Amino acid sequence: MDANGATTSSAAGGGSNSKSSAKKNSRKPKYSRFTQQELPACKPVLTPGLVVEIVDRYDDSCVPPNYSNDKLKFIQTADTNKSCVRIFYVKSRSDQQLRSKSGEKDISDCSPEDKTKDGPIVPCGLVAWSLFNDTYGFSLDSKTIRVNKHDIAWKSDKDHKFGVDVYPKNFQTGGLIGGAKLNSSLPLSEQEALMVWMRTAALPTFRKLYGKIEEDLPANKKIQVVIQNNYNTYSFGGKKKLVLSTTSWMGGKNDFLGIAYIVVGGLCLFLAVFFILLYVIKPSSDRSVFCFQIRIFHQKCNKNNAFEVAMKRGRKERSMSVVDFVIAKPEC
Repeated sequence: MDANGATTSSAAGGGSNSKSSAKKNSRKPKYSRFTQQELPACKPVLTPGLVVEIVDRYDDSCVPPNYSNDKLKFIQTADTNKSCVRIFYVKSRSDQQLRSKSGEKDISDCSPEDKTKDGPIVPCGLVAWSLFNDTYGFSLDSKTIRVNKHDIAWKSDKDHKFGVDVYPKNFQTGGLIGGAKLNSSLPLSEQEALMVWMRTAALPTFRKLYGKIEEDLPANKKIQVVIQNNYNTYSFGGKKKLVLSTTSWMGGKNDFLGIAYIVVGGLCLFLAVFFILLYVIKPSSDRSVFCFQIRIFHQKCNKNNAFEVAMKRGRKERSMSVVDFVIAKPEC
C-alpha cells in the first residue's frame, strides 16, 4: 500500500511539474479584450439624405386598350399577355455607336429611336433625339454680341467618347421631331452642343452650358435677348431658364461644392475633437498591448533559387510579447 501510494504521489507530482513547465514555456498570449477585439466601439452608419430615383407608374400603361374599361378582368384572365416593355430615358443611348464607326449597328439599347426604313439612326436613342433646340440671340445697343459655342464640352468627351469617323445618319428624319438637328457633314467629335447634352445630369434640376460671351460687357447696360422657344417642356411640366453668369479659373457660380466641403470638413473636425475628449475623459482600462515585430534576419538565393531565411526565436521582454514571422518569396 505504501509503495503504491508513494508511486502514485510521485506520478502525480511529476504530472504537476510537467504542467507547470509547459505553462511556463507556453507562448500563448495572455487573454485581453483588446487583442480579442471585444472593446466597445462606435460604428456610425451614414444614410444619404438625397437619393436620385426614377419613378415610373406602369399599372395603367401596361393594360391593353381593349381592357382599359375592365382592368380587373385583364389581370384575372390567365390567357392575356401580361408582358410590358418600359423604356427609361437615361438608358436610351449607345456609347459604342458614338465612339466608333464600327459600332454603327449597335442599337440594342436605343429603342424606339433606333432605326428607320433607311437604316440605323446615328446617334440613336431618346437622349440624342431630345437634343435641346432653343436658340438665343444677344445684342447690346443694337450691336450683336457673339456667342462662342466652341470649347464648351469636356476634353475627355471630345477625345475618347465621340469618334472622328462617326457622322450623323438618318437623324431627326421621322414623323416626330424631338429636338435639334445635326450637321451631317461634321463628325460627332466636332458637334459640342450634342456632347454637352449627351452628358446626362444626375439630378432633375441641372444646367447645360450653351456658349461663352468672350467680350467685356459694360455695367448698367441692358442686354436684349431674342429667344426661339422651340423645346417642348410643357408635355412633362418642365421649366426652362436662361442664366448669364461670370466665370473664373474655378468655374462658374455653384455653391454646392463649397458647402459640401465645409460640411464634410466640419463633421470630420467635430468627430476628431469628440474622440480625443472621449479618450482623455474615459480612457481604456485595458493596458495589455501586444507588439508583433516582423524580422527577416538573413536572406539570399542559392543555386536552386531557393529563398533562405535564418530564423530566430522570439523572446519575452517585460509585459510585451515579441513574435518573429518568416516571409518567403516564391522565387528570387
